[in-house]
Amino acid sequence: MRPTKKYSVFDLRQMKGKRCLTHIHVKSPEEAAAAETAGVDLMSCPFDTPAAQARLPELVAAAPVSFISGSTPHGLPSQEEAIRVGFRALEMGASSVYCSASPFIIEAMAREGIPVVGHLGMVPRHATWTNFRAIGKTVVEARRLYEQMKRLESAGAYAAELEVVPHNLATFLCKKTSMLLMSLGSGAGCDTQFLFSDDILGDYDERLPRHAKAYRNFLSEYRRLQEERIAAFGEYIADVKAGRFPERSHLVDMEPALLNEVMETIE
Repeated sequence: MRPTKKYSVFDLRQMKGKRCLTHIHVKSPEEAAAAETAGVDLMSCPFDTPAAQARLPELVAAAPVSFISGSTPHGLPSQEEAIRVGFRALEMGASSVYCSASPFIIEAMAREGIPVVGHLGMVPRHATWTNFRAIGKTVVEARRLYEQMKRLESAGAYAAELEVVPHNLATFLCKKTSMLLMSLGSGAGCDTQFLFSDDILGDYDERLPRHAKAYRNFLSEYRRLQEERIAAFGEYIADVKAGRFPERSHLVDMEPALLNEVMETIE
């Protein structure tokens, strides 16, 4: 069912512990419109490149009553730059911003009133420190994860993405924080269930992550459409070469008398 009201951060906080919200990361206006029409609760989108930043207003316009978070660039060099990027996202229509930086950066953004989503668990861009695996399967890692969560909470983040954490640990952590925890591969015991549109639609030629589920096979449709493009272009080229295009129905006539007048004038 299509949502009828755009949530605020206040609204989301009131819903903590009451139900698990649905959450999709979208990358185009078409996906944003489809997600809103389908009735998703929350969305996020890229805001990490000039092209992605320019596209944000299009996504907001395509899903006008949806709560959309913009994902800021990784590796923000300073608190000042983080604040600038955060306010730019809000000014362009984002409801909040996602930031995978340290609590030092997030605290500066939150101090200025920017609603910030942090990141806990497995961080793909920091995988050299952990490898690509679940985070928190040992007592030491689980306690460290709890401490990192509390630092994000103290920094002022209103939510945190929890990526590939054991589901029973994630459920426990969710009860120990005022933040909303957004589960990406961390089970159903968090405040939101998060998947990327790429995974849901099955539109890439790689192994699907263990935590994801593909509901369609867009990749095969993209391939079929590419074959149709090639075939259509080939038929057009063949028609032009053989004189079959343009046909009479594609042409516009000039009155013969007027054409003769023009020709006589020119000649």
